[in-house]
Amino acid sequence: MPLEIAEHAGFCMGVKRAVQAAMEVARSGEKACTLGEVIHNPQVVAELAALGVSPVQDIAQAAGRKVLIRSHGVSPDVLAQLKEKGCAVQDLTCPFVAKLHKIVAEGSRDGTPVILIGEQEHPEVRGTAGWAHGSVYVVNTVEEAEALPTMDRALAAAQTTFPPEKWEAITQVLSRKVACPEKHCTICSATETRQREAKELASRADAMIVIGGRNSANTKKLYAACKERCPRTILVERASEIPAGFANMNIDIIGITAGASTPDGSLKEVVTRMTDNESMDFGAMLAAEEQTKLRPGQQITGKVLTVTDDDVCVSIPGYKADGRIKRADLMQSDVKVDDEIEAEVVKINDGEGDVVLSQRNIANRKAWDALMAKYDAGELVVEGVGKEAVKGGLIADVGGVRAFVPASQLSQRYVEKIGDFVGKDMKLKIIEVDKQKKRIVASRKAVIAEEAAAKKKEAWDKLEEGIVIHGIVRRLTDFGAFVDVGGVDGLIHITDLSWGHIKHPSEVVQPNQEVDVKILSLDRDRDRIQLGYKQLQPRPWDNAQEKYPEGSIVEGKVVRITEFGAFVELEPGLDGLVHISQCALNRVAKVEDAVQVGQTVRVKVLSVDPEKKRISLSIRQVLEEEAFNYSDEIPGDAEFELFATDETPVEELPQAEDAPQA
Repeated sequence: MPLEIAEHAGFCMGVKRAVQAAMEVARSGEKACTLGEVIHNPQVVAELAALGVSPVQDIAQAAGRKVLIRSHGVSPDVLAQLKEKGCAVQDLTCPFVAKLHKIVAEGSRDGTPVILIGEQEHPEVRGTAGWAHGSVYVVNTVEEAEALPTMDRALAAAQTTFPPEKWEAITQVLSRKVACPEKHCTICSATETRQREAKELASRADAMIVIGGRNSANTKKLYAACKERCPRTILVERASEIPAGFANMNIDIIGITAGASTPDGSLKEVVTRMTDNESMDFGAMLAAEEQTKLRPGQQITGKVLTVTDDDVCVSIPGYKADGRIKRADLMQSDVKVDDEIEAEVVKINDGEGDVVLSQRNIANRKAWDALMAKYDAGELVVEGVGKEAVKGGLIADVGGVRAFVPASQLSQRYVEKIGDFVGKDMKLKIIEVDKQKKRIVASRKAVIAEEAAAKKKEAWDKLEEGIVIHGIVRRLTDFGAFVDVGGVDGLIHITDLSWGHIKHPSEVVQPNQEVDVKILSLDRDRDRIQLGYKQLQPRPWDNAQEKYPEGSIVEGKVVRITEFGAFVELEPGLDGLVHISQCALNRVAKVEDAVQVGQTVRVKVLSVDPEKKRISLSIRQVLEEEAFNYSDEIPGDAEFELFATDETPVEELPQAEDAPQA
């Protein structure tokens, strides 16, 4: 007749911790007591009492003794009363229960009502209610939940040993009764695992034995769950309560499980009784279990037991405790119950009895190995994303590996705000690796420099003297304009911007203006490119005769004055000379007496010599013609009067041929 023993039978972590601590106090001989029974198991309570640590029900009875707080916990008022009595206190509250206390205390600090889902008279529920700052409602059934008043908000939490399926049913009701419910599933994972495992075993077994104290709520729920699935289920506190001949009935499989407050000795006793074979006793089972050892860094494959908003609980084959993976360390987003997942052991005990697991560590190790394979193969440039600004630089994510980018390696210029790079994609070059410590130092600046060098080489390879190329004006200086011609800058000297005289390049071009330029010269050794802009513009002297025929009258601007005359700009790059003798109707001692620089004047073209690049102009002849035309309109002797304003006889005026030629 095979026996099948549930893997998670017996003491849970919280109870085991409390019992071990109580036994240590008892063996020390210290005068102590427990406030209530340390666990709901008469054998353990009797054993502690025999060692001098007996339970008391009233605080007054504890005077003069050290008081052990059982795993169910107590309210803050009870702790205060013990302090007033001068009692030394050793708190053995289960970590899961302590977490429940904290959730209730912090969540109700602003007066939010608390709904405790559990048994009204259970010591854990009574103790937890004392941590609430406002109203407290306790419900144990769907009907009790339906009877609650409607509320705008409320915090719901569960007794740590409450059945998960009942929690789900009750919280569905609360979603209708409370406008903004804040739900905290505080059911202990060990309890949930134990109940699920017992149900599965009871569904397969022909008979079930549930071992535990009859006053234990945890054991009673376990018994009820097994009885529902296997009618031939019995509840016993010790092996002697097993009915005679129970194992001789028409039974193929007997399943055995135990409540969270059942010591290993009671479980061993029942197993021994059923087998009548010491070699197959519970001690052997425990010894086999001890063979499963875990160590940090070990990789395991387990089945998902529960999934919450905070973490995922995973069974560890052959190991009594379960593992927990925090959401931040979980790489699978769609994980669900019964999925098999790989994880790495981070810590054997998280302080609450569970093994700390991480999937991220496995992913990080794979990412590191993949990156190092590329590094060893000479692939130093990688893709990264800025993650965090830290002292002295930036932390970047390189394919799942953290890399440090010093501030001096972020850019070719000084970086004032490193935080501006957070969230940005970037190319990085690995410049330092410490494989022992798994540290990487990378440079964005090096990549920029290499890309610039490659772009520069590519641009230079396309350049030839004499070709015309398209570019963009980047910046202006007093001596010229710098133009980007495909990734490298060339200079248009101010003398090559216009055929005419200009004082500043802004008179011809502006920053960001697109222009066509001619490459005048290349100096690859000195990285210098001389460009020409005016060379692509029409030369003013090429068609000067056609545009300014002799005898035509045009307008121009006086741009320069000399002793012998004034130079008038007809268009940029095309100046003509007005001889001093041609500046006015009357003789002038100085050119400035007739015209000023910047003045716009009408001139008559006397001659054009494209080869010598000379144009002779006359202001006087324009004035004479205008005066003559005007005299035609004046009757009588007005014409004589017009020319008699100068006392010098006309015949004595200098002739044009006597003046220097333009």
